[in-house]
Amino acid sequence: MRLFYQLFIKVYPLIIRLISPFNKKAQKWIIGRKESFSLLSDFTAKNTKPVIWMHTASLGEFEQGLPILERIKLSYPNYAIVVSFFSPSGYEVRKKHPIADLVCYLPMDSKANATAWLKVLKPTLVFFVKYEFWFYYLEALLKQKITCLLVAGIFRKEQVFFQWYGHFYRKILDCFSFMMVQDQDSLNLLSSIGLAHKSAIAGDPRFDRVISIADQSTEIPAISDFLNSSPALVCGSTWSKDDKAIATFAHQHQGYKYIIAPHDISAQRIKECVALYPNPILFTDWQIAGKIEKEKAQTLIINNMGMLSRIYQYATVAFVGGGFDTTGVHNTLEAAVYGVPVVFGPVYHKYLEAVELVAKGGAIAVANPEELYDCFIDLFKNDRAKEVGFIAKNYVASNAGSVEKIVAYIQANRLLTN
Repeated sequence: MRLFYQLFIKVYPLIIRLISPFNKKAQKWIIGRKESFSLLSDFTAKNTKPVIWMHTASLGEFEQGLPILERIKLSYPNYAIVVSFFSPSGYEVRKKHPIADLVCYLPMDSKANATAWLKVLKPTLVFFVKYEFWFYYLEALLKQKITCLLVAGIFRKEQVFFQWYGHFYRKILDCFSFMMVQDQDSLNLLSSIGLAHKSAIAGDPRFDRVISIADQSTEIPAISDFLNSSPALVCGSTWSKDDKAIATFAHQHQGYKYIIAPHDISAQRIKECVALYPNPILFTDWQIAGKIEKEKAQTLIINNMGMLSRIYQYATVAFVGGGFDTTGVHNTLEAAVYGVPVVFGPVYHKYLEAVELVAKGGAIAVANPEELYDCFIDLFKNDRAKEVGFIAKNYVASNAGSVEKIVAYIQANRLLTN
């Protein structure tokens, strides 16, 4: 399996290079990594503080790690924070986030890159978030006796770590100083391979994150103006299959207002949404639209980033996209925290919070567009929205506290000092 891993870390960049002429995301992946070491060197040349390094795959994992960094920055202000990403999807959106003193790409895993990275960075404490398991970086951290914590970890029995042939990958897990997982099943799996002594349940920091966002959420005047107190279906992170299913309902129920925030806001996807939905208007056009155009508008297409978590506060019912696609459902907690019933497609079983929301009755998973239609009818017309939304909000509140558990571990083990 080690040979397979070595083959992967060599072949993956080659594949990215081959597709980069035709794929902007691949281009950014390559260009960004060319700058990583120079950005790191420029930062360390000026920095005089000890460094905390957090590595995340993409945007979702960053959002999980962010409340930990916010709490640490409050309690330990004398540390510099470096955040690295694997994917352009996270880096491009958060490359200027104020929590970090430096945001950059992590160079592809290799013994040479890991050695060079740590030689320049010299971190005091390291966090890897959820699914990031890079052998050479973790091995180098272990050899240099630098504490590295896995946070928001979640494991499934199908993963290679728990198979008879997974010895090499179990060795990767053993490189972590300690692993903080989201649930009992994950802890049981780690215990089954002899790692109970370096793992514990700490929950998912995203619960703390969405609660913080909701508490600080402010009004968006354009949204209030558009809705004008009408019942609203807010659809976040939608893909084409999602929009086609939702649009059928929207055309037949024009007494409601619809807010659509596609996952991809490229010109092509925005054009597709405009073509699908009844009486659409772009968010960026709302302010300059005339009175007649505003009165006619029934669907507001969100064609910018960063607003969705606040828009859910206006929902009567929320639909979270991805569940009708192979990618799986996106962040359901952003809607649930507002006491809003959450609806999504059938691909959600890899996401613990979605599974638990469905089990408790705070979310509804539908198998196809026909079920989606009936579900919307039930929630809007039978006054079920408040009942389901109440369960969703309580679920989020009951799972808060992950950040405090992680910080308590740091304090108890004196991993940081003031």
